[in-house]
Amino acid sequence: MTGFALTAPNRTIFGRGCRVTAADEIARIGTRVLLVRGRSVAWVDELAAELTHSGCCLQVVYSAGEPDLDDVRNAVAFARGHRAECIVSVGGGATVDLGKAVAGLCVSEGDVAEYLELGNASPRQLDDPLPFIAIPTTAGTGAEATRNAVIGVPEREAKISLRDPRLLPNLAIVDPSLTDRSPKGLTLASGLDAITQLIESYLCNRANPVTDALCEANIRPAMAALHGLMVSEDARARDILSRASYLSGIALANSGLGIIHGLASVIGGKGAAHGAICGRLLASGLVENAEAMKRRSMDVSRFEKVDAWLADALGSLGASGASVLRRFIDFNGLPSLSDLGIADTEFDNIATLSADASSTKANPVMLKHSEICRILRLA
Repeated sequence: MTGFALTAPNRTIFGRGCRVTAADEIARIGTRVLLVRGRSVAWVDELAAELTHSGCCLQVVYSAGEPDLDDVRNAVAFARGHRAECIVSVGGGATVDLGKAVAGLCVSEGDVAEYLELGNASPRQLDDPLPFIAIPTTAGTGAEATRNAVIGVPEREAKISLRDPRLLPNLAIVDPSLTDRSPKGLTLASGLDAITQLIESYLCNRANPVTDALCEANIRPAMAALHGLMVSEDARARDILSRASYLSGIALANSGLGIIHGLASVIGGKGAAHGAICGRLLASGLVENAEAMKRRSMDVSRFEKVDAWLADALGSLGASGASVLRRFIDFNGLPSLSDLGIADTEFDNIATLSADASSTKANPVMLKHSEICRILRLA
């Protein structure tokens, strides 16, 4: 029997409307609160007022997109100056990652770069992080259930993860209503991110019985929910995507990902949006991985299952799921690689760099350079 270990947030509260308990839950964890937030969700103002009313000493850091080294340094300095007892993030994956990094680094000496795998020396180990509470407002990255925080390193045009099992949130509050009426483009890109995470976790070489169960139960419903949301707003579909996003975070934290995320880590370092990259690469990644495995006489039954789930969810059972997915993303306006600022002259270098990415190490087959380049060309 396959052995496995399972890590997840210490505690999770999931459900439509569950955010009403957030202020009380936070106040029980710490009274000197650093709130890391975006600007797009008005409810965060209500949460801040409730925390202040409950007696918390509150300071706020605003997140502005995916955090880079300087963003993290500035937020860490702010947390230390505030003598924060806990860190709360309310926002999308980038905001959650910023708060997660602050929780780990504000109690640890030295610079943030010393704790990242930058290839020079072994990264330093974090001291015990501050308690961290994650409240996502998008359904995509699953950052509220992972043990890493993605940080941009501009001088390398790369994104590097700060990793530590203790970075898992002490509390995740996942209220799907916070994602209601999100813009179509954001819903599409973030939803495809969650679906890609579920699929890569299911196909990767580190999959285990727990991650299999999570992925098998959620890939098709998540794809169908995203399909429906491209037509009309639907609360139930939002609930399904929020659940899929959260569970995709648990899946990837306990198994791994693959070449699509390996490529996304490189392409994203050039400034492109992560979810859009994953969505654009997903179909070609599935096709080329399956073909590479066939060339090596490897079992592709899992790929066949995923292909059927995608086709069924998109209303074309019996067709090629990868082909139907391509038509779906094109019809709904997902940016192309060229729209994302990636020229075909860069494919060779991107393929070289992605081969060494941490996510790529879990890919179900070791791809040749030419095979990785083919994924980019097919996309």
